[in-house]
Amino acid sequence: MATTAPEQLPPAAERQTNFEQAVAYALHLWPALTLSVQNQWGGPDSADKRDWFAGAIVELFPEFTDAAPGQSTRPNAQEPDLEDVETVLLQVMLDEFEVNVDDDSAVEVAQQIIRARAQGALGQTDELSTLRERFMNRKGTKVEGLFKQVEDTNQDTDWESDDSGDEDEDDEDGGADVAMEDAPAPSKKAEPEVDEDGFTKVTRKR
Repeated sequence: MATTAPEQLPPAAERQTNFEQAVAYALHLWPALTLSVQNQWGGPDSADKRDWFAGAIVELFPEFTDAAPGQSTRPNAQEPDLEDVETVLLQVMLDEFEVNVDDDSAVEVAQQIIRARAQGALGQTDELSTLRERFMNRKGTKVEGLFKQVEDTNQDTDWESDDSGDEDEDDEDGGADVAMEDAPAPSKKAEPEVDEDGFTKVTRKR
């Protein structure tokens, strides 16, 4: 099997850029983070936080260098492993977006990043190409309903608006029936008094 000689590797700057793009794509494709940004669970600057998030993940890894292009292909004290990346992903989601991701999606994102890192060290871009294609093909794909903030007090969400009108109508009808049953019976209007001459007596309300 032929191996890529060091002199045949793309420049370190190009490999670094490819890795950074792969991290950005991986985070943009993460349903938990996408929904958090859409609902601004991280505040009005949630989109900027996602960009910062990508930079923070990239900074976990040492930059590629032309002097030792293959150094980052093997785990060492400087290279975070899968568990390290997953831990940071979960911690940032909790700290910055107040979201507790309790599924395995963070592991999947961490795996994508680790693969992109290992391939980048060899001058390969298979993972980057896969993530880019998924990102381009996801236009129009909704993530609402796939993930929800743990303590979400805002009930005016997109995934509830589709059939909320019908439910409101049902609630209004049903609520009215319940209210009528529980409400005290209205007082009856007093019958008018008619005197011997056939005139109706007028009484003033106190």
